Amino acid sequence: MTKRTIAFVLSLGSAIGLTLFLKEPQFSDSQTYVLFLLFFSIGLWLTEAIPSFAVGLFIIAFLVFSLGNKWFNSEPQDIGKYANTFSGSVIWLMMGGFFLATALTKTGLDADLLKFTLRVSGATPKRILMGLMLTTMIASMLMSNTATTAMVIAAVTPLLTNLGKKSTITKALLLGVPLAASVGGMGTIIGSPPNLIAAGALENAGITIDFLHWMLYGLPLAIVITAVGYVLLIKLYVKDNRPISVEFLKKGGVESITGDLRSKRKIVMVVLVATLVLWMTSSMHHLSVAAVAAIPIVFLPMTGVMGNSDVRGLPWDTLLLVAGGLSLGLSLQETGLLSHYAGKIVTMQLSPLTLLCLFAFMSMLFSTVMSHTATSALLVPLGMAILPEYKIQISMITGLAVSTAMLLPVSTPPNAIAYSTGFLDLKDFRVVGSIVGLLGPALVVLWVLALG
Repeated sequence: MTKRTIAFVLSLGSAIGLTLFLKEPQFSDSQTYVLFLLFFSIGLWLTEAIPSFAVGLFIIAFLVFSLGNKWFNSEPQDIGKYANTFSGSVIWLMMGGFFLATALTKTGLDADLLKFTLRVSGATPKRILMGLMLTTMIASMLMSNTATTAMVIAAVTPLLTNLGKKSTITKALLLGVPLAASVGGMGTIIGSPPNLIAAGALENAGITIDFLHWMLYGLPLAIVITAVGYVLLIKLYVKDNRPISVEFLKKGGVESITGDLRSKRKIVMVVLVATLVLWMTSSMHHLSVAAVAAIPIVFLPMTGVMGNSDVRGLPWDTLLLVAGGLSLGLSLQETGLLSHYAGKIVTMQLSPLTLLCLFAFMSMLFSTVMSHTATSALLVPLGMAILPEYKIQISMITGLAVSTAMLLPVSTPPNAIAYSTGFLDLKDFRVVGSIVGLLGPALVVLWVLALG
């Protein structure tokens, strides 16, 4: 048997065992099925027995067949809401971000931004690290942190190769970029899928968090944690601050841009600016951020900036994972399982502050070994059920704290991309990942509570 087969069997067996152990006599068929699905999905995500997006598809299919079929359920439910998560506002908003990221990469505007930043920052290791981390943090607020990390690391690979694996500067750069990418995603509502899940859960509860409102929560945290990471990396790795060669920046340039590419770059800039302005002013014109996402989705293909191959190359697997996570969270709410176990936790008589801190560190710990999106999809609705008077606080804390998990290469896609270069070892993630993992959730709780 292969490792994946063994992992699948163990996940299935553990899910069945836990379901039988925790099932209570008064549970309906739907509650029992969802309880099993919760444990089985977590097991599959933890062990990676099957691809994470496949777990999302399985969740939707399982809910449709088990909750909506009279042959399997004594009280069949309307399963439309579980299947329709893929067409929800969260998915459309993410898709708009993916379209923008693809257009920026295709036209070379992302690389130009990076080159400009490096030229401005200078040639000393401290300045290069600062420039890369700032660029990565800002870019991750507008586009996928995975795409941002891949872009930045690909651009500096010649420099990394020149420095070599044994160089501490190489380690500083490769640890700083994914750190800035992960926490940079906290800065805007479109920065990472957990942000969207938290905002979506609040919207379902009748509370709207617009683009600027989210930035008030996330942007200061992104800046502070990035700064802490920068100082930590300087102390650990940058002992010699003599200038280093950046000759690779001289390759290419504006003269290589053709007339057709130049016109496409102008189109992308207009679409990007229009989208960002409308996102940031949504409280004024009352268009939802998901509706504004239609601008890049519609106009980039219409103007020829993106073609069939570009659309096929979008990260549809991430969208499937998010849709599955949303369906799982919705099923926990709709079947009453969340409120049932929330009542049990309430009887423990923990203070709201204790529970908020508990959820912050649970979010970080779970996200260390499983999908950030899946973690937020599980914990946000649970927290809202336990603390109904603190819906904004618990949702924001959970949605933001998951981005502080970066202890392992598998903790985040940016970490995995950095590790895939071959310049880092597993142990290189431990110190920075541990400090950010402990300090990050604490800062999130303090800032969210300070805002009220």
